[in-house]
Amino acid sequence: MRQRPVEQDAIERRHNFDAVEDNLTEEQVRLEAARCLNCKNPRCVQGCPVNIRIPDFIKALKEDRLNDAGDIIRETSMLPSVCGRVCPQERQCEGKCVLGIKGEAVAIGALERYVGDNTAPKDTEIVPSGKKVAIVGSGCAGITAASDLRKAGHDVTVFEALHKFGGVLRYGIPPFRLPRKVLDRELENLKKMGVKFEKNVIVGKSITLKQLQEDGFDAIFICSGAGLPKMMNIPGENLNGVFSANEFLTRVNLMQANDETTATPLRVGKSVAVIGGGNVAMDAARTAVRVGFQKVFIVYRRTEAELPARLEEIRHAKEEGVQFVFLRAPKQIYDKEGYVNGMQFEIMELGEPDSSGRRSPIGTGKYIDLDVDTVIVALGTGPNPIIQKSAAMDGFNFEMDKKGYFTVNPETRETSISAIYAGGDVAPVGESNAINAMGAGKRAAKAINEYLTNI
Repeated sequence: MRQRPVEQDAIERRHNFDAVEDNLTEEQVRLEAARCLNCKNPRCVQGCPVNIRIPDFIKALKEDRLNDAGDIIRETSMLPSVCGRVCPQERQCEGKCVLGIKGEAVAIGALERYVGDNTAPKDTEIVPSGKKVAIVGSGCAGITAASDLRKAGHDVTVFEALHKFGGVLRYGIPPFRLPRKVLDRELENLKKMGVKFEKNVIVGKSITLKQLQEDGFDAIFICSGAGLPKMMNIPGENLNGVFSANEFLTRVNLMQANDETTATPLRVGKSVAVIGGGNVAMDAARTAVRVGFQKVFIVYRRTEAELPARLEEIRHAKEEGVQFVFLRAPKQIYDKEGYVNGMQFEIMELGEPDSSGRRSPIGTGKYIDLDVDTVIVALGTGPNPIIQKSAAMDGFNFEMDKKGYFTVNPETRETSISAIYAGGDVAPVGESNAINAMGAGKRAAKAINEYLTNI
């Protein structure tokens, strides 16, 4: 039987930002590790974007070789404590597990988290290469590339636009999912390796790509994320009380806006509609519960079966009192003296599947109102064009796709300009999540190292 961690009571956790789940106990780890079949053809590894040797680290746990398990994971991932908490394992490693065909997959994520929390990276001898690499952004892709490039001997500097490091791991993912002490520990491990970090540096404003090259950086990896929110483009969207999920989560996670004594406190109303059905929507809704909204609705234009969020996130949201409203598409936000005063939705029905395989929502021409005083839009984000526009002024005309993302070689992550690479949400390949961004960081680091070795 699959082992499950103890969870904080749903009623209690509605009022705090503490971690929802504890780690598995030592005994649970032994029992769960013993479930692994150690397949000769490990499909779980194929399902992992960074190809962690999953059966090998679990075998080490079976044999009580905890530190060896940590070393095996960190061969390919420097963020086991993070990935064990936030990766969509049910669609990746665990989704490929043979045991999951007729029963429950091995709890790979929980085992990885346990290993990450209870081991430390082993010391690595670093032989200086004399080459310098600039990394723009301190999120998953940047941290991963920084680790691999530093191990290869390069002088690595990570530039972060915000006043704290971690990118979306810090400003986007709430601490009840990813405790800040966990993220801080992972970042500290990189600093001990000799990776340099500079905060409050907006590449494209504070400094340009051309200036980085003039400062002696031999290669640049752009992984600044996609911070431009996608909105609904409906009447009333500019009213007070309408937030993008990006702004809402950043204000709470990074600026403590839920504390009335801070310089920029959050106006908390009585009821909020969160528009969207992904993990960000779940994070926003569950955060809204904790900051004091009495009613929290997640409004999604398809049915529950099509929700793209992690099953665990959906379950936790329901347990915490979030109400789900399906087959509703936003049409307008009502105005009362410049503030949100309700919202109108069109009732939808499902048609044929679209390119994603999910059935497309079709309007019925019938409408319904929802009584809310706040709206949070969680429909995704696009790339911020600051870097591209600044670079163009210096003669760097990057090839971009029609949505404004960098066009890159999918294997090397190199852009159309030599020695400049891009990955993560500014040049996405596949689903946008932590582990895919790490995969992009690893591929970029490998290509950058090969490039630097040959110049």
